[in-house]
Amino acid sequence: MSTKLLLENINKIYGDGDTAVKVLDSVSLQVKAGEFVAIVGPSGSGKSTFLSIAGALLSPTSGRVVLGDQEINTLSPKKMNQIRLEKIGFVFQSSNLIPYLTVYDQLLLISELAGKRNKTAKQRANNLLNQLGLSHRRNHYPESLSGGERQRVAIARAWMNDPEIILADEPTASLDSERGKTVVQMLADEVHSREKAAIMVTHDKRMLELCDRVVYIEDGKLSE
Repeated sequence: MSTKLLLENINKIYGDGDTAVKVLDSVSLQVKAGEFVAIVGPSGSGKSTFLSIAGALLSPTSGRVVLGDQEINTLSPKKMNQIRLEKIGFVFQSSNLIPYLTVYDQLLLISELAGKRNKTAKQRANNLLNQLGLSHRRNHYPESLSGGERQRVAIARAWMNDPEIILADEPTASLDSERGKTVVQMLADEVHSREKAAIMVTHDKRMLELCDRVVYIEDGKLSE
């Protein structure tokens, strides 16, 4: 299988001299098409920093980040933004939905930001909402949705531009066990059926059985 994401010898250091703090220490990870990887570790271990670098939200101090066949950590801020819009989908601990947009418009906004609000985008939004059991909620606002529904909207939004990789940061933290498992299963099904890739940072060990591989991080170092 082809490699979707490669992080190679990633270091992240904050500060200088005696006050410097190394958050990530020569971290490397390869994620292949169709693979769903979980990252677990204690608070302060570097999980969120790692995910931010993988998602082109943060630049490493040194090392390479390759998405598909493109090294992205050396790109200009404008091109990095385009990469995030077109090739990376994010699911966060909080759904982060925009309160004044309907469920349907939450999805169309993503396409609009990428300059793709057209008939095809509208069809994709409808297909995603149907796939995630949200068609009956398409014209509702976030305040009228349950926590599980909001997180499902967030997943649909993450898939809207057909990204190469999904990055999920504690996506089940605000959900009960049953709803959490449903959300993670949706992510896994999409990754496997469409040969995408996903990395999920989680504290919830009950979700690990749904992942293809579990990677541990502690003191800024990865191990399997």
